[in-house]
Amino acid sequence: MRIDVVSIFPEYLEALNLSLIGKARNDGLLTLEVHNLRDFTTDRHRTVDDTPYGGGAGMVMKPEPWAQALETVRENKRPVLIVPSPAGTVFTQAMASTLAQEDHLVFACGRYEGIDERVLDWAEGSFDVLPLSLGDYVLNGGEVAVLAIVEAVARLLPGVVGNPESLVEESHSDGLLEYPVYTKPSSWRNLNIPEVLLSGNHARIARHRRDEQLRRTALRRPDLLEKLDPAGLDAADRAVLTMHGFAVVEGKVARAATSSPH
Repeated sequence: MRIDVVSIFPEYLEALNLSLIGKARNDGLLTLEVHNLRDFTTDRHRTVDDTPYGGGAGMVMKPEPWAQALETVRENKRPVLIVPSPAGTVFTQAMASTLAQEDHLVFACGRYEGIDERVLDWAEGSFDVLPLSLGDYVLNGGEVAVLAIVEAVARLLPGVVGNPESLVEESHSDGLLEYPVYTKPSSWRNLNIPEVLLSGNHARIARHRRDEQLRRTALRRPDLLEKLDPAGLDAADRAVLTMHGFAVVEGKVARAATSSPH
């Protein structure tokens, strides 16, 4: 996979040289280049912003430097142009899996009040434009989102994570949060791990972990339960959901009318 990132703060992306992403780059599993938007300006002050039409606070990023930058990184195929924005679609693990199948991703890191909207309109002629948001909050720029999205996507590429099986049981891989994990010692500061994990009974352990997934999701992210397909829930799953205030109603998982989570 090839990834290009355009930013006015390229040093912000230095973290992509670290850990598994940095190793993937060194091993040739991932080609990642960071470009300074100011290199595509033509004036002495390397200006990338101007006042907004219609008035209002803040500054807007000028379109021409962006067009020059995007034309430089574009290949013959249509890359996916990801524009981090609080006005974008919320990024999910499912999106990470889809993006991991692409050959070329380009990230446009906006700053100030954002990028002139005409850049996105223009880019649709050569890119698959995808505005994405990390959540319902506002950051100073797109760089933080790029760090998060690149890591979420790149770790799904073959060979990046040492043990591919670890990707299967992570939070959101099956629509639920991950179960709690423990390591040695089994007793620490008067806190013991669940006894079932010492049993050696793999079926019981699997059931315990599934129950913990459902419990944790009910308590922390009940919205995820409402997206589950009830066809994938067995009797034990439904019993756990009932215990935590949920039931299958009209083919959907919903909060039970007379119950509440413990």
